[in-house]
Amino acid sequence: MTIGRRMHMAKLADSVQVNAIPSARKRALRRTNVIGWLFASPWAIGLLCFYAIPMLMSIYFSFTTYSILQPGEFVGMNNYRDLFHDPLFWKSIYNTIYFTVFFVPLSIFIGVALAMMLNMKVKGMAVFRTIFFLPTLVPQVALAVLWMWLLHPNFGLVNGMLAHFGIDGPPWLGGEAWSKPSLILMSLWGIGQAVVIYLAGLGDIPDEYYEAAQIDGANWFQKTRKVTLPLLTPVIFYNLVMGMIGAFQQFTLPYTLT
Repeated sequence: MTIGRRMHMAKLADSVQVNAIPSARKRALRRTNVIGWLFASPWAIGLLCFYAIPMLMSIYFSFTTYSILQPGEFVGMNNYRDLFHDPLFWKSIYNTIYFTVFFVPLSIFIGVALAMMLNMKVKGMAVFRTIFFLPTLVPQVALAVLWMWLLHPNFGLVNGMLAHFGIDGPPWLGGEAWSKPSLILMSLWGIGQAVVIYLAGLGDIPDEYYEAAQIDGANWFQKTRKVTLPLLTPVIFYNLVMGMIGAFQQFTLPYTLT
């Protein structure tokens, strides 16, 4: 009888230990989840307060006559109807598409070319990389003021250099025909961030591929077309998407300069 009771108690203790293991794992998992949410909470709160809620409120206010001083009334689709009948709206859409169509391909082409040059193993290359990245640190308003002086039709530095060679400079920002190319030129001045991303992509390409291409007798152009560009495609696609987003959000430079 005593032996049977001991065996029963041993089985009961084993079952308690087996049940205690999953419960301990659950507590550890729950503790890990809480810690993870605590670390993610600043980002989640920022996303909710500065992006999600303002976006939803903007959508709601677009159906009202809301202003800062008055709560406004619900007017349905009247605001959108007025917007679609406004010629200035369609002109702004055209200018944005024009800017995107020309800026994004040029930024990709120039960015890849600069990254390939900055990827060369030359003494002092870190200095050149820093120089090309520095323009991205300049605030947009300061950049606008700088280019306003450079492209001034009368005493700007660019037209002054053109006049030195006997060329009459265009009005740049003062004319409708040259304002959009000028904005594209100014935006290309700050592609250092994309160049850094291209440099990271070039650094991930194994040297063995270039060595194999060299053994096969490939020249620089063939190695670029057959090795570099195909392996750099994911990075190019990323910069393509980000460039299109940035181009459609372009506001500060056109608003400040034109």
